[in-house]
Amino acid sequence: MITYKEAGVDIDKANKFVRSLKQMNKNFAKQGVIGSIGGFSGLFSAKFKGMKEPVLASSTDGVGTKLIVAGIAGKHDTIGIDLVGMCVNDIIACGAKPLFFLDYFATGRLDLEKTFQVMKGILNGCKEAQCSLIGGETAELPGLYKDEDYDMAGFAIGVVDRSKIIDGTKIRVGDVVLGIESSGPHSNGYSLIRKVFSKGDIKGKYKKALLKPTIIYVKPVLALLDKVNINGIAHITGGGFYDNISRILPRGCSVVLSPHSWKVPDIFNIIQERSGLDKRNMYLTFNMGIGLVLVLKREHAKKAQKIIKRFGLKSAIMGEVTNGDRKVVI
Repeated sequence: MITYKEAGVDIDKANKFVRSLKQMNKNFAKQGVIGSIGGFSGLFSAKFKGMKEPVLASSTDGVGTKLIVAGIAGKHDTIGIDLVGMCVNDIIACGAKPLFFLDYFATGRLDLEKTFQVMKGILNGCKEAQCSLIGGETAELPGLYKDEDYDMAGFAIGVVDRSKIIDGTKIRVGDVVLGIESSGPHSNGYSLIRKVFSKGDIKGKYKKALLKPTIIYVKPVLALLDKVNINGIAHITGGGFYDNISRILPRGCSVVLSPHSWKVPDIFNIIQERSGLDKRNMYLTFNMGIGLVLVLKREHAKKAQKIIKRFGLKSAIMGEVTNGDRKVVI
């Protein structure tokens, strides 16, 4: 059996991680977590106070080939935040509060220090999402993965009262589209990114910009839901603006966006210049600096922006809902 010391893992850091995980689950015990991590199943009480008809929301996702970029850069401590973010941001998009998270980590040969760094990111992501890391699986699969290559997937469960589900059906012509900033590409478009940036670029000048973790929008959206009526929420992931916003539009509604209403981060301009993609394909592939889109009545927009600002995030009124057949025009 390989010890942490033999594997090059800082024992104090490892112990601190375990203590943090136990403390987090202890803190969440009041919200439903039963027992501690390490059992055959993660247990969660299904008693949801204050909800007349609780509905569970679920999401599973990964971080795609951003894992390869993390490997090239030798930086694995934030990729776990991306994993949590990709799942819980989908959960919050229907108005649900994330409850707990599980992870699946598979590799050809287990590198304990690297695994520790990934798990630290997952733990930090769960803290930011205000949900518990209730369990997971670590699989060593030689022959399926090369050496220290790894892949991972996340699974999140949340809850929302049925009467408060946000599904876009309340969106109406005249509503405004409010975008909340992203930290960069988040976890999408990395196959293209690897083509336009050299390994030297990824290790050096663009390392920080390309590996900024996905912003977790749980706290600001939960705060908004207490004060503002939101008619629709779109998490801008693969498919960009065109595919994700159209998913929440009811029949008879389209959205017109003004791309000059917010500042597109420099990293996207560099990607476009190097790749030669036209505007439509950039907005179809990347979030272009907007990670979450809210649709709400115009009179509620300023109040929503003030709440978002309290969380240190920028926002912009990007456009409005018009008559149409569920199209997005930029």
